[in-house]
Amino acid sequence: QVQLVESGGGLVQAGGSLRLSCAASGRIFSINTMDWYRQAPGNQRELVARIVSGGSTIYADSVKGRFTISRDNAKNTAYLQMNSLKDEDTGVYYCAFNGRISVTSRPNWYWGQGTQVTVSP
Repeated sequence: QVQLVESGGGLVQAGGSLRLSCAASGRIFSINTMDWYRQAPGNQRELVARIVSGGSTIYADSVKGRFTISRDNAKNTAYLQMNSLKDEDTGVYYCAFNGRISVTSRPNWYWGQGTQVTVSP
């Protein structure tokens, strides 16, 4: 069983910074894609950033230039550095990994429980 645990959320003033972490534990053979999503009240969950095993990244237009996604493969951990935070960045942030538990298994998606980020004016 694979578990993802996020940490680093909290309350921050607009213009401030936070760093989120997502660590995977359990039976893990490989992780290809590591994603960060967020969901604001009344909105659908949206992809914020993605990093694949080769290191390529993509970002939502709304966070380009402010957020940076990175990964530590040895620790099966993804990070999201969030700078110049705005009110509209408020929401629950979820990590999602696509990986395998063995060399012969099919890849599956695994989700964390979410961490709240609140940006005050």
